[in-house]
Amino acid sequence: MATETQIKICGLTNANDAHACVELGADMIGFNFYRKSPRYIEPAIARGIIDALPTRPYAVGVFVDADPAEIRKHAKIAGLRCVQLHGHTTPQSCSELAQEFRVIRALSTDAQFEPEHTAAFPDCDVLIDAYHPELRGGTGQTCDWSAARAAMRYTRFLILSGGLTERNVGSAIVAVAPHAVDVCSGIESAPGVKDHRALEEFISAARAASPITDATPFRS
Repeated sequence: MATETQIKICGLTNANDAHACVELGADMIGFNFYRKSPRYIEPAIARGIIDALPTRPYAVGVFVDADPAEIRKHAKIAGLRCVQLHGHTTPQSCSELAQEFRVIRALSTDAQFEPEHTAAFPDCDVLIDAYHPELRGGTGQTCDWSAARAAMRYTRFLILSGGLTERNVGSAIVAVAPHAVDVCSGIESAPGVKDHRALEEFISAARAASPITDATPFRS
């Protein structure tokens, strides 16, 4: 199914920002359930934000090194059908969870990364992010675009993340041709607080650069 590059806005913490994402046409919104993150949000609060939106974009729950039971519990509370997994989650756990959820496996372009590593997660979409020794997402650092481009052949749906802003997202889309782009810190005035002008400019720049790709779109 042909569709333009989709846009995921991650690290939402409040209703005002979520409404802005919907009004500006974001395809996906992400909520961080990793307690050590400055963008952490309680699943029940995320549920309230999502349920109050005028239309329902595809909502994603972000987890780091969480066990399947915790993922299921928090996803149920938040009312989510998609989970994004960072850290050391195994391919086996991802495959099991993929029977219940749409799973996004997040991988970073560290020194050990090889594009074919993404083939270990055939039941998942893959998010390629920049490597940081401590942070899991929202680093503001740019990932290896050439490695992300090479990973496209091994994945069913690739989301490009890491250091994207309204200034470079167009170049990133041209260089990688991902199925979706993900932004967090690049449109913030503070961790978890979105700058609505930057958000609008990011979405406009991404739409202007978007090629038509074949992928299963994120839709409720």
